[in-house]
Amino acid sequence: MAIEKVAVIGGGTMGSGIAEVAAKSGCNTIVVEIDAGLAELAQKKLETSTEKAVTRGKISEEDREGLLGRLSFTTSFKDLEDRDLVIEAVVESPSVKADVFSTLDEIVQDSAILASNTSSISIGEIADSTERGEKVLGMHFFNPATIQPLVELISSEETSEETLQIVETFTRDVMGKHPIRTIDRAGFVVNRLLVPYLLQAMHMFDRGQATKEDIDAGMKFGCAHPQGPLELSDLIGLDTLQLVAEVLYEEFKEPTYAPPPILKRMVTAGHLGRKSGKGFYTYE
Repeated sequence: MAIEKVAVIGGGTMGSGIAEVAAKSGCNTIVVEIDAGLAELAQKKLETSTEKAVTRGKISEEDREGLLGRLSFTTSFKDLEDRDLVIEAVVESPSVKADVFSTLDEIVQDSAILASNTSSISIGEIADSTERGEKVLGMHFFNPATIQPLVELISSEETSEETLQIVETFTRDVMGKHPIRTIDRAGFVVNRLLVPYLLQAMHMFDRGQATKEDIDAGMKFGCAHPQGPLELSDLIGLDTLQLVAEVLYEEFKEPTYAPPPILKRMVTAGHLGRKSGKGFYTYE
């Protein structure tokens, strides 16, 4: 099976990045948003991103026009009937993802593969909302999706080897990414290792052991990381990190996965509008 028609559910940071990669790879790509306003924002985001790519010499203006010509935007799942692959990139909520997959299962063609960009939620749990568990898997891209080469391919107990091979080949040979395989355990490979590291940096900062700048400098100049843990936490988003940590802690019950108090305080304060931002470098 050749994947030529792709859809991305959600036009946020990750969704728009994945859609850009798919369209750049030559795929006819549809982005789905919940309303016309968000669809328009997603379109503008992609226009801006590709314009910057031209300015930086990453693609030609001709290639940009071709890429944008392969993109369309909609608010209706009914437009996805002919898709070969649908990649979900909505909020990190099991119930929201289940609703999306249940709807997709009823609309897209029987041969279509359904993938989730989840960073922590069980693929088996998501697949249970469909009647095609063998064609459901995780495709976890990393931010920014247009630059980061890694894609985690996560299989549940139902995911078929054929589905994995099709998506692995597409990810590597068409999208130009580096796929790795992992089984369905919370956090998969990268977040299972990364999240405790980020949470420990938060604990260290909260206890006054070092400033945020020195914590980040320690890892950048001592371990050659491109970003420090608190800078990276801001990039990922504290809301998302809290959700991922909660999922990890719920599955493994290990203290290293428990969201630290400072993370909970900052997320709550941001939701209540009491602070200027929800990040270590925007939090006042």
